[in-house]
Order: sequence, then C-alpha cells, then structure tokens
Amino acid sequence: MKRLYLDYAATTPAHPEVVGAMLSYFTDAFGNPSSIYSYGQEAKGAIEEARVKVASLISARGEEIAFTSGGTEADNFAIKGVAFANENRGNHIITSSIEHHAVIETCKFLEKRGFSITCLPVDEYGLVNPNDVEKAITDKTILISVMHANNEVGTIEPITEIGRIAKEVGIYFHTDAVQTVGHIPVDVNELGIDLLSMSAHKFYGPKGVGALYIRKGTKLIPFMHGGEQERRRRASTENVPAIVGFGKAAELARQEMGEEAERLTCLRDRLINGLLERIDHIRLNGHPVMRLPNNINISVDFVEGESILLNLDLEGICASTGSACSSSSLEPSHVLLAMGLSPEQAHGSLRFSLGKWTAEEEIGRVLEVLPPIVAKLRAMSPLLKSHR
Repeated sequence: MKRLYLDYAATTPAHPEVVGAMLSYFTDAFGNPSSIYSYGQEAKGAIEEARVKVASLISARGEEIAFTSGGTEADNFAIKGVAFANENRGNHIITSSIEHHAVIETCKFLEKRGFSITCLPVDEYGLVNPNDVEKAITDKTILISVMHANNEVGTIEPITEIGRIAKEVGIYFHTDAVQTVGHIPVDVNELGIDLLSMSAHKFYGPKGVGALYIRKGTKLIPFMHGGEQERRRRASTENVPAIVGFGKAAELARQEMGEEAERLTCLRDRLINGLLERIDHIRLNGHPVMRLPNNINISVDFVEGESILLNLDLEGICASTGSACSSSSLEPSHVLLAMGLSPEQAHGSLRFSLGKWTAEEEIGRVLEVLPPIVAKLRAMSPLLKSHR
C-alpha cells in the first residue's frame, strides 16, 4: 500500500538537490569554519554563501542572519535576547494567545523573572486585531511578538499593520515565520520586522538548522555563550552541512515558491470543498482566504481526532491533529480554544498540510477514505448518541 504524506507543516523531506549540496561537507570539505587554514576557510566560505541565500529569501542582508539549531532556538534567542538587553527601558512584552509553544513557554519563563506579559486574544478565524496591539502598548513595552502564520490553522496574521504600529512607537517587533518562509513571499522591510525566526526543515531543507534575522541596530544579548561564532551572536561550531543545505533550500524556494503556492492553493481548496460537501457537522478552522496555501484544518463533531488519525494511518494516510511539537499532549489545542471552539470540538480537529510531492490523486484518495471513517466512528460514538 502506498503511503500518502500530508503533514508537511510538521516537517518536509529534504529536497534531493539539498542533500546533494550537503554531502561533500560531511567528507571532503569537513573543516571547522573557525580554522584559518584552507579546510576551515572553505567551510567558512560555504557558510557565508548560504547566509546570503537565506537573507535573499526574506530581502535582508547577509550580515543580519544568525544561524541557529532551528525555529525554537531562534524564538528563544529573539525574545530573551531583547528582553534582557533592554531591561533598562522596560519589562513589558506583547504576544498572542495562538503562538507556538516556543514563544509561549519563553514568555512564561520571563514572566517568572519579573517581566510583564500581555497575551492578546484572537477572533474566530485566529486573527490578532492590530487595534488590540496598539491598546496594549505601555511606556514599559520593549517587544511585540506575533507569528506570521499559525502552524495549526494556517491563518496569516496582519503583520504589516502590527509592524507599522511597532515602528511608530519605537518598539522591537519579532515574528515567528517558521510556517511562511519558503512558502509565501516574506520581505522584512515591507513587513516592518526587526527579528524573524525561520527553520530549514519546513521547506525541504535539513532538520537541526534555522536562523534568526536580526535587523541591524537591534539591541539584544547572545542566547548562547562561548566562542565568537556568528559575529559573536551565537557561540558553537557551525553545523556546516546543514547550513549549506539551508542555503540550497532557500535558493530553490526563491525559484519555485510562486508557482508552487498557486498549485497547492488549488489542491487545498479542492480538499476543503470536498470535505465540506461529503461530511456533515464539520467546520473549517482558520481564515477562509488569509491562510497558508497548503493548510486544511477541520473540526469533526462527535469524533476524536486521534481516532480519525489512527484509521487514516491504517489506510496509509499521514496527517495530524495540529502542532507536531505537542502531539503527545492530551490537552486540546490552545489555538482552537483561543478561537472559541469548545474542548470537544478542539479534540475533533484534523490537519492536512500539503507539499511539493502532493499529487491530485492523493486529494481524491482522502475524499474517498475519510467520509466512511467518520461515519464508522460516529456510529460508535457516545458523543453522537448524547447529541441525539
């Protein structure tokens, strides 16, 4: 049985060209970039070439990119780095109720150490209201952190408006763009962003490498201490093969992103419309229009999402109930609860996320398989019986 992978928001397979670009840096060009002899300088040159490619993907300068171990470290670096470097100015941070756990938990950490955190609500589509951001600002506010697009429901946030508000009052603005970089156009200057987190494995690069964009002049302290790597911003010997792969993935994304987004949007809409037509008592979660090209998140009434996933897996279809980072948790999605869904509706959620190797026939396969699975589970569901 052929397996269908429809969980690209969790991770993506590395592109063959990415793997090819990385290989020699495991063997022939294995030098430490901090070494002054030829092996080291060859590795250092490869890092700087990749840095420029990654920067170009978001219309930044190479010197504004600091490589990290992934999106989580980049989020921690941005928020803690700004917080501790600007304590003399204030201790107030604004974020939203639907952020990734890497942001939420970092803010909780800072709150225990005397910082004040304002967590903004969202509407039924998962949108942050820029007016709420403006109203939350005080004379102690030093940072606003709102994600570019939500990893669970795919809603794209009004980042340009929030960036404009932040700039007008001289507050640093960070966005977790792990789900958008490489998939939709991201221009840090047009969006008004000072710090941006990204991760290579979300767009066909290797795992274990990400980056933080740091606008020139942004005041923050290093998150990692030790050597002088990454312009003294992030100690530790650089992961050269992964960084090279990151650069190649960024290069490919620039070339293919527009056409790929258009293709995936068509597949996404076909799956959304097909599910809404074939299954009753379901709802689409997230904004119907301002959403990622590859994201479909639905809530199925009277059924547990985990039960659906297990039955889909038996049919060779891989999907998820939301964030891969919290898939082992029994708690309902904090994102869906923040959007006003009940715990029962949140537990019945299902996310399909499409990617480069998703084919038209795979959408047809899901539309063929999922309705009878839902019907079977509902026939056994005490939730449906109590509803009747």
